Amino acid sequence: MGVYELVEGEDTNINNAMEDAYGEKKIVNMEEGYSTTNHIRFHLNSSVEVVTSGDGQKTNNVILNVGGSQDAAPSTRRLASLDVFRGLTVALMILVDDVGGVFPPINHSPWDGVTLADFVMPFFLFIVGVALALAYKRLSSKVVATRTALLRAIKLLVLGLVLQGGYFHGIKDLTYGVNIEYIRWMGVLQRIAIAYLLAALCEIWLKRGDVVKSEMSLLKKYQLQWLVVLVLTVVHMALLYGLFVPDWEYQLPSEGTSVATRTFTVKCGVRGDTGPACNAVGMIDRTLLGVQHLYKKAIYSRTKQCSIKSPDYGPLPQGAPSWCQSAFEPEGILSSVMAVVTCMIGLHYGHVIVHFKEHKDRILHWMIPASCLVVMGFILDFSGMHVNKALYSSSYTCVTAGAAGIFFTGIYVLVDVWGYRRPTIVLELMGKHALMIYILAACNLLPLFLHGFYWKRPENNILTLIGIGS
Repeated sequence: MGVYELVEGEDTNINNAMEDAYGEKKIVNMEEGYSTTNHIRFHLNSSVEVVTSGDGQKTNNVILNVGGSQDAAPSTRRLASLDVFRGLTVALMILVDDVGGVFPPINHSPWDGVTLADFVMPFFLFIVGVALALAYKRLSSKVVATRTALLRAIKLLVLGLVLQGGYFHGIKDLTYGVNIEYIRWMGVLQRIAIAYLLAALCEIWLKRGDVVKSEMSLLKKYQLQWLVVLVLTVVHMALLYGLFVPDWEYQLPSEGTSVATRTFTVKCGVRGDTGPACNAVGMIDRTLLGVQHLYKKAIYSRTKQCSIKSPDYGPLPQGAPSWCQSAFEPEGILSSVMAVVTCMIGLHYGHVIVHFKEHKDRILHWMIPASCLVVMGFILDFSGMHVNKALYSSSYTCVTAGAAGIFFTGIYVLVDVWGYRRPTIVLELMGKHALMIYILAACNLLPLFLHGFYWKRPENNILTLIGIGS
């Protein structure tokens, strides 16, 4: 049988092997019955060079030299470090979700600043970008690949609407169903779907056919993708700091009723404000999505102006601002623009995997931009463009994407270079089933399932027995 080992997802035909982007020599041991008297060497430019065997004997070796490199073929096993990093991010998500309420300092920052929980979303987006580069390194049809990416994005969007749109009411309420008039349109899975789709389209359509031999040739091959990153960043900053935000109103239902009877007015009339009340991110979401379709438990309700238990949720202090009880979408439209940029940065890290085979080359091409991103993020923060997850500011993008690059590099060295697979096997398994774990744990599907089994009365269930949902 053949000795040509395939990367997961590759076809076995020679045409696909010729299109391999690795630029490496691969040797295929043909099955018995397919003997030949020649060595055949295929080059990327489609020329075929026939070299007669020196001893005139039959041989069954076919050398596929794609790109002309004479180096040995790289290891084709699955990139374990990417699964480990994904599993670590899932574990971090579960930790901050379950412990954040008990230990608020690791919960999401109420506004400016960054905490442990604020790294979860960018890490997921970064991982999506890396995986996309590996998935689309070879395309048989751009149209088919586009259709596949669109269908996957739609599936994520629908799943996000069901899980985070309000259909499941929570572990303290066993009822279900959502009033479309108040459904939450955006969410974590919806944001990932948007970033995935746009990054996938860039990877499918916006790359040149240049052979990558250096960092400069890598940038040249994907220069259109970097142009997209630049345009998205400029658009985000222009809208965030250039839009005029007028006064606005919102309504809350009176206690004991479901009818909105109390109206609050928020005074703004400013341009370029990045505070909780008068920022362009919130204004765009209120205008395009409608305030009734935003996340009801705004993150800034944990600020000192809005909670006497800050940084935890709590009662309103005396003289609290009028905006404290308003809704705010943490995965909004404008903030999702920079989420796409994070995914595109991860895409670049995936390109390094595809085009550079030496460990030292990969580490060098990862650590330098990651370090620069972190430094740039802090420079922007000190200059007044504060690190802010809710607004997904440019400084937040730089700091979190740079941190993702550093963590990924460290895991890659530990797992794929040094070979420490056993200590990380649990994280690797979690990474391979990240979506299922997210649905069961973060979206409360497992607690809801357990809550449904009770003894005589709904209050006598497993969760209330251990103090959850009581």
